[in-house]
Amino acid sequence: MTRRNVQDAWSQLEAHRARVAEIDMRRLFAEDPERFSVFSLAAAGILFDYSRHRVTRETMALLFDLVRACGLRERIDAMFRGERINPTENRAVLHTALRNRCGRDVRLDGQPVAPLVESVLLRMRSFVGKVHSGEWKGYTGRRMTDVVNIGIGGSDLGPVMVSQALKPWWQPGMRAHFVSNVDPSHLLETLAGLDAETTLFVVASKTFTTAETMMNAHAARNWLLDQASDESAVARHFVAVSTNAERVAAFGIHPDNMFGFWDWVGGRYSVWSAVGLPVALMIGMDLFEQFLDGGCAMDEHFRLAEFESSMPVIMAVLGIWYNDFWGAETHAVLPYDQYLSRFPAYLQQLDMESNGKSVTRDGKPVASATGPIVWGEPGTNGQHAFYQLIHQGTRIIPCDFLMAACSQRPLGDQHETLLANGIAQGQALMRGKTHDEALAELLAAGMGREAAEALAPHKVFAGNRPSSTLLYRELDPFTLGSLIALYEHKVFVQGVVWNINSFDQWGVELGKQLATALQRDLAGDCRIQEHDASTNGLIDTIHALRRELTDDQD
Repeated sequence: MTRRNVQDAWSQLEAHRARVAEIDMRRLFAEDPERFSVFSLAAAGILFDYSRHRVTRETMALLFDLVRACGLRERIDAMFRGERINPTENRAVLHTALRNRCGRDVRLDGQPVAPLVESVLLRMRSFVGKVHSGEWKGYTGRRMTDVVNIGIGGSDLGPVMVSQALKPWWQPGMRAHFVSNVDPSHLLETLAGLDAETTLFVVASKTFTTAETMMNAHAARNWLLDQASDESAVARHFVAVSTNAERVAAFGIHPDNMFGFWDWVGGRYSVWSAVGLPVALMIGMDLFEQFLDGGCAMDEHFRLAEFESSMPVIMAVLGIWYNDFWGAETHAVLPYDQYLSRFPAYLQQLDMESNGKSVTRDGKPVASATGPIVWGEPGTNGQHAFYQLIHQGTRIIPCDFLMAACSQRPLGDQHETLLANGIAQGQALMRGKTHDEALAELLAAGMGREAAEALAPHKVFAGNRPSSTLLYRELDPFTLGSLIALYEHKVFVQGVVWNINSFDQWGVELGKQLATALQRDLAGDCRIQEHDASTNGLIDTIHALRRELTDDQD
């Protein structure tokens, strides 16, 4: 790769963008009856339809030229080989090794990784089996029925999303709960409906020092001991996903019940590891391994496919096209699948923490816009909320529609209604409605011409707005694994094009450092003068409001 080659490819795309500025998707579909078959593909259980985009064959060819100029093939190979492609932390990026179900020889510094992964999976299988069989018992001899995961960031977003998505496969009698916010309301509301005798806590913190997680963990420990009154109960009701055996033991968790992972697993990529223990406890290890199988199937597709037929690459370059050549700033993820209601939040971390960067891998300012703002909610709720902006607003907002052909919970014809709405939204974004069409509709409905001409502009839909559709048979563990891996690789490809490090997250550090210093000032009651005027004023106001509440209570 040379930056000159990249700049040449970029310049060709800029020139092409000017030539196709007035491109109209209606016309593209009219001129090419085979457009769907040309601009769609299937892999690892997912059909990806990208025919409703402002692209031609030439557009796609130029985008593929760009990723080749950026050395994408070499970067893919380096990641799968276990090279240290995270330069700021000098780490390999091997979350793919966690789901390596096809026996690839993956090594880190010459040592095979597979035995490490398999060892943890076997320990997880043993533990999950004991919980499900009732062999694992609480301090009064009762079996576990409720699992509370205590984590934050990747140690929460992944497990909660996957567990919710796979709820139809939960083991009978098992329930999952997730606590991440240091706001005590989150923990207290969760514990309010639970029985200490049948509750198992999973504390997920690699270092066992994460401030929010450990505050919640200690509060949960106190809740248990308020009822158990015996320190030995902790070992029957708490397990850890961590690497800090000393701190885990000091907490009261037996080292045999600590499940480790490695520094080559980033938090937002960790649900495939022991961080996924709550998922395994809900669905069982056989189905958890099917989830890994789905991720592996997409990995192999990404690793081996030519770029022109690679689903992650195509998704990535479409995002580049809109983000960097059309000025789109956001990307909407719209699952027409209630079980995926937490998927947009999960992708917010995956995408925005990975590619929310303003310097290149060698520390220089980036030359183009990087990661988009990712957002979304499930359909059809969103149709009655923010779709107005997507259809008739002034911004280009590329959308992903996710749909299962078959419902896990059929009820009358409601799933057909759901699918019809999802497909119709993509069609409406593409087709739009012209002024003449809107006027004709109003006149045909019996409205007078003067009134119809006044209302018609408000009924116009610009159309020509881009969307992808991801369609799968059903949302089972394999398909979910494939879907998550697809988005992971999309984010990776875009990071390669922008020449940024998608695997660090230094942007989360400064706020943490400042919060640690501010806690002392908030705990006191003195007038604060050492910070900026806004910070001083906020802290002083908090102190005053607390004094008011105390006075009122007295």
